[in-house]
Amino acid sequence: MSFTASDISVVMATYNGEKYLKQQLDSILQQTIAPKEILIVDDGSTDNTVAIIKTYAHDDGIRLLINEKNIGYIKSFEKGMLNATCSLVALSDQDDVWMPHKLETLLSHMQDNIAVYSDSILIDEKGESLLKKMSDIKNQLTYDNCLMYAIGAWAPGHAMLFRKELIEKCAPFPTIVTHDFWLGFVASCYGGIQYVNEVLVQYRQHTDNAIGANTRQHGKEKPTKSTRIEIARKRMQMLFEKCPASLPHQKKVLETLAITYQKTDVGSRWKRMRTFFKYRHIILAYKKKSSFMKILFCIKMFFKIDA
Repeated sequence: MSFTASDISVVMATYNGEKYLKQQLDSILQQTIAPKEILIVDDGSTDNTVAIIKTYAHDDGIRLLINEKNIGYIKSFEKGMLNATCSLVALSDQDDVWMPHKLETLLSHMQDNIAVYSDSILIDEKGESLLKKMSDIKNQLTYDNCLMYAIGAWAPGHAMLFRKELIEKCAPFPTIVTHDFWLGFVASCYGGIQYVNEVLVQYRQHTDNAIGANTRQHGKEKPTKSTRIEIARKRMQMLFEKCPASLPHQKKVLETLAITYQKTDVGSRWKRMRTFFKYRHIILAYKKKSSFMKILFCIKMFFKIDA
């Protein structure tokens, strides 16, 4: 199936993003193929973010939705995606810079894929390169098996382009995982998310990142061990339940992990470790670990699940 630029909605979630917002909006408007619409959801900014967006209001393709109360970036992105009108959707952070050919390149790789994503290069607060790509930190690859999302993944939303139908399969978005993790996992259940081995985004790292390249949320207190364990259990159960019946093998593996995550007896720990060991090359594909370190990781899963 072929698409055109008129099929693309760009969805951005903003919150107190005045410092870098204009540069990002300009990089979207200067794409070699322009999106049909840029839909911005503001989550109650108290700085000049909304005023900056309104200066672009002369462009009929820019739509602004303002939340009546703060709902967080996951639900703000969800709101934007559900209100998008085009067949394809690209997500945008408020502080990055897109390469001019980002949308054109991703569009050329869509073909029959439900989603595609690219590599990114890290930049600092001044926009200077940190000489490190996302693919230098963890492996970026095509996710064609939902077990690859069992404990994590490395397909960032800021580098994605996907079909609107994926949003419908994802909604409602859970809040115990990031919106892009959920998009990627669900995409991996329905054909996969194709990797485009090209840097198409300058991914800015700064102290106000909601989530940076290290995936840690800045400015938030680290959850307690008991909280991390509870989240891990809920997440694994959620993955099992979301995995479609059309993938009986993967669903069975996720069910095994979900059950063993809930238990602490030796038999369950052993079964969990054996499951990780059997599927270690799939589950740990995104991690830059040697074969030996992957085995050690599996052994660690006998003792803990909040990894």
